[in-house]
Amino acid sequence: MHNIIGKRDIYKENRLPISPENGDMGHKTMQKIARKHGMVCLLHEKPFDGVNGSGKHNNWSISTDTGVNLLEPGDTPYENAQFLLFLCAIIKAVDEYQDLLRISVASAGNDHRLGANEAPPTIVSIFLGDELTGILKAIETDTPYGGKEKELMKIGVHILPKFPKDTTDRNRTSPFAFTGNKFEFRMLGSSQSISGPNVVLNTIVAEELKQFADELEGVADFEDALNHLIKKTIKEHKRIIFNGNGYDESWITEAEQRGLLNLKSTPECLPNFLHEKNIRLFTEHGVFSKEEMESRYEILMENYCKVINIEARTMAEMVKKEILPAVSEFSHELAETIQTKKAVGADDTYESATLEHVDQLLKEAYFSTKALEDTLEETGKIPDITDLGNYYHDGVFAAMSKLRESIDELETITSKTYWPYPSYGHLLFGIR
Repeated sequence: MHNIIGKRDIYKENRLPISPENGDMGHKTMQKIARKHGMVCLLHEKPFDGVNGSGKHNNWSISTDTGVNLLEPGDTPYENAQFLLFLCAIIKAVDEYQDLLRISVASAGNDHRLGANEAPPTIVSIFLGDELTGILKAIETDTPYGGKEKELMKIGVHILPKFPKDTTDRNRTSPFAFTGNKFEFRMLGSSQSISGPNVVLNTIVAEELKQFADELEGVADFEDALNHLIKKTIKEHKRIIFNGNGYDESWITEAEQRGLLNLKSTPECLPNFLHEKNIRLFTEHGVFSKEEMESRYEILMENYCKVINIEARTMAEMVKKEILPAVSEFSHELAETIQTKKAVGADDTYESATLEHVDQLLKEAYFSTKALEDTLEETGKIPDITDLGNYYHDGVFAAMSKLRESIDELETITSKTYWPYPSYGHLLFGIR
């Protein structure tokens, strides 16, 4: 069997920086270097159940044409106001376009990863850290903030209190985390290009900055208008800020109460791409036409269907041609051993109990495989791409999950002499 090499190791060896410029070129390089060493680089987001998935952290910020980072908290009242304004634009953008950010990372592979094993959940939220969240709350409510001598924060007059950079949540459960002078968008799957998510991020923030500019331009008292805008934005969009554990079941309930979206699968989230507000966003900014968006939607949904179709048919073939015959041979050996032991009066408790268990699971696996194949046959009767995507998720993928239950259990009790595929121990740790 081939070994598996980590993506960061390959980047390090080839001296390629992990950056937006590399994109798909990085994927090709990783696979090329892996082959050079007789290894395989897996770009699948979730190749193993119960093992951490593989994703990307897209580090995103905004700077001027002279290199000034607009998300760098400053040392002057002017920089304080500038930072807060751009921060609020991003908060508003992420809140109003949660669906687009989720869509930008949607794929069949990433559906396995999101929400488990150190990957962010499917609910989009922003992590700011307690310090910065406290500052925003003080501004919103006109309450004092600071150390021993607390005072009211006035935007454009006071300097922001110093707070530690990179106060990020280390458990990686935040989809969109502020890390001192940039944001990390952590929902991307390892197989996808960062270009799509960045198109969404750039466009939604541009829309909010346009709205801010329209509101502030020409006002009589700029400082007062700025204070009002920032306070209003914090109040109306603070629901998207969450600094807690994204894996906690209570967060799902709380997020629902806040009115946040929880789009768990690709077929569930993709239709949101064609909502009127999203079409208006991209067309007004000249990013996509309506026809281009409709085309992209169909391509994304069709790709999801094709991936699940390939995986389902491969699964059925593996089970029929390899696993069922192998387990049947193991069952046959158990039956012969039972007969031999009974003939000499030896105890056959293990063999009899195991044979009964194996035969039951073998039967379940056979019927589950037949059910999966029957489900696949129905896909050709569904012409609408949206209905087909939902069917692949609710029908085909569900049938695959059902089949896996009996197969996974059979793997734990079938002799490795007969089991046709490497175990997790063999794949991940070389244990034979």
